[in-house]
Amino acid sequence: MNVNRKKGPLYLQIKEILKDRILHGVYAINTNIPSEPQLEEEFNVSKITIRNAIKELVQEGYVEKKSGKGTKVIANASIVRLSKGKRFTELLVEEGHYIIKKVLSVRKIELSSESDLYPLFGENCIQIERIYLLDNEPYIYFTHYILLDINEEDLKEIQINSLYGFLEDQNIKLETFRDEFAVAIPPNHICETLKMEKDRAVLKRIRISSDGDGNVMEYSEGYYNTAKQNYIVTYNEPIQ
Repeated sequence: MNVNRKKGPLYLQIKEILKDRILHGVYAINTNIPSEPQLEEEFNVSKITIRNAIKELVQEGYVEKKSGKGTKVIANASIVRLSKGKRFTELLVEEGHYIIKKVLSVRKIELSSESDLYPLFGENCIQIERIYLLDNEPYIYFTHYILLDINEEDLKEIQINSLYGFLEDQNIKLETFRDEFAVAIPPNHICETLKMEKDRAVLKRIRISSDGDGNVMEYSEGYYNTAKQNYIVTYNEPIQ
């Protein structure tokens, strides 16, 4: 996997990639992450860069490093949450699943005045399409629309590991998140990607994310193949 000096210190980029893999069960708790030489080869960086990335993970409490025994994952829950409850993906990881995220496309799109997104973003926005694989099987298809001014050249170099980490890197600070859930039939291309029969209704999540001034910065739609796994929500106290 490539990292880019234009996006800041390499060791911090690698730290975020490794942390994301831990949070999504790719590196399971109580197992070792790949060795330093393996990570050096994967990211094509120096030994000191890898050691600095691992040092950050140790300081954040995700791994522990012991001489001669490698680097072991000791925590796989995110310190920062959108709410008091655990994230859906964290619950899946706790149950022994692992999740891999893949970016399908990143492009700038033009919006007509008749588009439902036009009142939110105006004439254009960035569209990001991603899938989540649950235990190597396509499970969730996300389409994100982001209010972001970025030129075509920079767009080609975008690598997204964590969407909200990417938005923070672009100085987009999200403060509020509104989720809506419905039952809907996905478009045909999503059915094909999720390997599910056409015309079958699934869970659909719409998310609208805004900055501190109330400006909508992200609109996203996610389709969940609930035949593979139900959507799970936990609460710390009863909901009235």
